[in-house]
Amino acid sequence: MSAPSMTKFINKRPWLKRWMVPLANWYADAAGYRKMGLRADDLIPEESDVVMLALKRLPPKEAYDRVFRLRRAFQCSLSHQLLPKDQQTKPHEDYLYLTPYIKEIEAETRERGDLEAMVVNKRKQNKS
Repeated sequence: MSAPSMTKFINKRPWLKRWMVPLANWYADAAGYRKMGLRADDLIPEESDVVMLALKRLPPKEAYDRVFRLRRAFQCSLSHQLLPKDQQTKPHEDYLYLTPYIKEIEAETRERGDLEAMVVNKRKQNKS
């Protein structure tokens, strides 16, 4: 589910980070999802089993807020209008709330796969 990330590479190089942060902020603003009151994690498609499980693990308040944001954005889309400035998502409000759950589930899946693929050999008894 997770796409390859350049985050570690960029964060290790301060000169590159200074150049990329304004570009990333510009791109997030130009994408337009904040103008409809959405967060970045609201854009993750729900078709994956991992995402569905992550949505089930969300706290009830966060799940309710997510549904509210999606319905409000859908209504804005139907009416071809953007939210007023005071209701748009601010950059400091746009944090990852679903991605940590997705990463946790992917790690659990990898661990489960490793444990299921493990072969246990019995030790031979020493005859003394």
